Amino acid sequence: MTIDGLVQKALTRRKFLASAGTATAALAITGCSGSSSSSTGGSSGGTTPQDIPDNDVLNFALNLEYLEAEFYLYATTGKGLSSTDALSGAGTTTVPSGIAAVQLNATMASYANEIAQDELDHVRLLQSAITANGGTPVARPNLDLTFFGPLAVAATITSTPTFNPFADPNSFLIGAFIFEDVGVTAYSGAAPLISNTSILSAAAGIQAVEAYHAAEIRTLLVAQASINNSQTYVNIANKVSALRGTLGGGNETMLSSSSIVAANSNAIAYARSTDEVLHIVYGTGGGAGVSKGGFFPNGLNGKITATAS
Repeated sequence: MTIDGLVQKALTRRKFLASAGTATAALAITGCSGSSSSSTGGSSGGTTPQDIPDNDVLNFALNLEYLEAEFYLYATTGKGLSSTDALSGAGTTTVPSGIAAVQLNATMASYANEIAQDELDHVRLLQSAITANGGTPVARPNLDLTFFGPLAVAATITSTPTFNPFADPNSFLIGAFIFEDVGVTAYSGAAPLISNTSILSAAAGIQAVEAYHAAEIRTLLVAQASINNSQTYVNIANKVSALRGTLGGGNETMLSSSSIVAANSNAIAYARSTDEVLHIVYGTGGGAGVSKGGFFPNGLNGKITATAS
């Protein structure tokens, strides 16, 4: 069977599992009341204060889901969230000039469209969960999808900030790779902060789908390297991984044909504190008081917006 055939077979199973996970998460929220030796090392997740209200944690996650949803929607449709999904008072999203949907082959388009819908569903799910828990979901903050250019320079991928993840399929995979592992580690790090067990169960369901996404992107990068007999984009992904590790406390596994899964030596997924996640999405090194930058030029919306260390 060809690689495309294997991918399509896996996609059918994946689609069923992801749908089941999302449905379980939705049911849980409705009931709410109020492996690899090639790891770059680093901590398994920084320390974050444990007295953060659940709705603040969910709004932190919502900011990240807005970012992912915008990226995948622009990549697949050439436009972002509707005003209804972005909520009243939403910020704007800056995109590369002349942006249009990426021209993907049938297999990659299936993955990309599915992930885009998943991320949109996550946005809506978190908004509903916050409302059901007596809170107010934050609107989409100002986002900057042109930050991929400066990020590529910082990762030594290019010498000028011209990298555009919407330009071609391989660049799209790199753009997706930048986000996916961050999402998985962010949900792992947030789990100890959540006190409502129904919300925790739903968040675990979302994390599982994010992990499926990360596995899809990591596998596609390695598969494309095999098909094209070139490690160029795997090497680029590993430069991204190294930069993320520098900004976000390690928590990375270098990508290769024998190292797809991002996990520590005990085969446990990495966790990142809110500080570590903020340093990555703001594109800054360690230090307290960082409250904006990178993909969030004016910062996140909500209570968790600035680094403490």
